[in-house]
Formats: sequence, C-alpha cells, structure tokens
Amino acid sequence: MKILFLSSWFPNKLEPTNGNFVQRHAEAVAMKHDVEILHTIGDFDQKETYIFDDKVINGIRTLIIYYKNSKNPIQNFIRRMKAYKMGFVKMQKPDVVHANVLHNNMLFAVYLKKKFKIPFVVTEHWTALRKINQDSTSGSVKKIAKFIGNQSSMMLPVSNDLKASLAELGITTPMQVIPNVVDTQLFEPNNSALDDFTFVHVSNLIPRKNADKILNVSIKLLKEGYKLKLKIGGDGETKTLREIVQKEGFENQIEVFDTLTLPEVSEKLKTSDCFILFSEDENQPCVIAESFASGIKVISTNVGGISEFFPDNFGILVERSDESLLENAMKALLNEKVITNKKEISDYAETTFSKNAIAQQFTDVYEEILN
Repeated sequence: MKILFLSSWFPNKLEPTNGNFVQRHAEAVAMKHDVEILHTIGDFDQKETYIFDDKVINGIRTLIIYYKNSKNPIQNFIRRMKAYKMGFVKMQKPDVVHANVLHNNMLFAVYLKKKFKIPFVVTEHWTALRKINQDSTSGSVKKIAKFIGNQSSMMLPVSNDLKASLAELGITTPMQVIPNVVDTQLFEPNNSALDDFTFVHVSNLIPRKNADKILNVSIKLLKEGYKLKLKIGGDGETKTLREIVQKEGFENQIEVFDTLTLPEVSEKLKTSDCFILFSEDENQPCVIAESFASGIKVISTNVGGISEFFPDNFGILVERSDESLLENAMKALLNEKVITNKKEISDYAETTFSKNAIAQQFTDVYEEILN
C-alpha cells in the first residue's frame, strides 16, 4: 500500500528530536509498504516564504516545508496549510494517510479525506489530551482534536490511558492501542558484567522529567556508601547538573552527557543495569521500551500508560515523583541479589515493540479500513 505520514511533530532542522517516535513508526511501516512523509513547520528566521527540503531519510522520501513564521497565528495557519497543499502535489497519491497528533495541522488530513476520498488514521501521543490534563488544555485545542478524531477512520493511541482520555474528549471513532516502536536490532542486551551497579537517565531534561531529583537521590546514596554509578543527560540544559556533580566531588561516579544519537542512547542503556524515569506525566515512553529491549530493568513513576507495558518483575513502579520513594526503589535494586534475566526482558520487547510487530498491527488496521 501507499502510505503518507503526516505529523504535527517531526524531526527537523529547528527541532532535531521532536516527534522522533513518529519517524520510527514510519520506518516500521516502510518495511511492508511504500511510505512517504510530509511535514511543515514555521521558521521565524527565514527570509523566503517557503523553503522545500526534499530528501530520502533512512530509506523514506521525506519532504519538510519550512514556511516563514510570523506573530500572527492565523497567517501562520494559512501558510502551513498552503505548504501542505504544495507538498502534497509533489507526493504520490496515498491509499491511506497516517496522521499523528491531533493538533490543528491534522486538519489537512480532513481536507484530503473530503477532497480526494483518502481515508486517514491518527496515532495519538499528546499528554495534553490525557484526562488529567484536559482542564488545563485550551477549549479550542480540545474542540479541534475532537473534530479531527471523529473524522478519522480509526484512532490509534499509544496507551489505554490515552484511549480512555480520547473517549472522554468525545471522540467516538473506533480505537486500537498500538504502542511506540523500538529498533530491536539496535537496542539489544549486552551480557558483560559491570563493576558497579549503574543507573541511567536519558530525556529532554524538561522540568517534569525531574532529572534534578534523580541526581539528588544518587548523591545521597553515594554519601551513604552505596557503590553505584549514574549516567544522566540528554537534549536539554545540563550545566546545572554538571555544577552539582563537580561541587559534590562525584565526577568519577556520575557522568553527565549532552544530546545523543540513537546508537549512543543504545550504548548508554546496554552498559547500564537500570533505567530511571521519574516524570510527572507521560503517555507510553519509547525509552522504557528501549530499556527493556536492552535487557535492563526500569524504575519509573506510575503515570500515563507506563504500567500497561511493564511486566511485574521488570523493575519498580513508584506512585509519585517523591525522592524518598525513588531512594527506596534504588536501594531495593542495589540490595537485590537476583541476577536479571536479560533475555526474558528483551524477548518481551521483541514481541511487543519491534518493527515487525508494530508494522503488522498497522497493516491490519490499514487493510480493515480499506475493506
């Protein structure tokens, strides 16, 4: 089938990692189908009204159109829709449009359905649409999301938690949960033993990820004499973390790093014993699935859809981002004498999150709506 991916978020020159989970879904689908990607984004710094960036990325034709951004949201929306139209005429006509994230960008998928009778599905990732966040999400955003969702042939949220939230929003389209995908060829176990038990945290380091709390607890345990290492960082502000580590004198035990490529993330995970995610809010984080594919345990806050893809013996879920709860969980793993069965953990990731598994689930959906 010919599948066109549209997404409100997608990696680009302005935001290199934004929506990279959408890119991975497209790459999984491309194993079975003819996939193209079309994305538009505003740039305040460019002089030209439109710039076309048309290239093949990881085997998929990817057309990103940058439009000149302004302070006028209506003008920006008009330019964005015009960019989508200009881009669409350069693509092959798809059998199905695979839209992502119910932002007003995806009104273009509704336009394609009305004008060309092309059905569309929507994969949803947006934490703003979770039930617990809906009161603080603007009414217009929710109204547009509901309208687009109800025009789609099927909604594909990445967790049951998000599925229930979309129903709460008033979306009545059929729904099926299909999680984020992991490259299980890249993320795989490393069976060599480590000297000290090693924790790792990778994220965009925004406040709700609570990297500072992870660092605080690790330093407390080191001061208490626990033998451990921590690797912490990502594509966010790391200066403060570095200053704290230096001030406390734990440079040998704590490594702070900046933005990583996907192969570098894989290397960090497979050379650790446990990944820590201590977020206030999530849907179905790729990095937990990547940790399981790497055969390592996870400590995480029990938020969003995390518990839905978290077998009992694969780590510890804590009920909130309280440092004392994280401390207890880290101590439990440090004191645990059980050898982790890396194969059991990575086998679960293979059957649940691998490209083959996800591509087949999407294929079944495409076939169902076309028939």
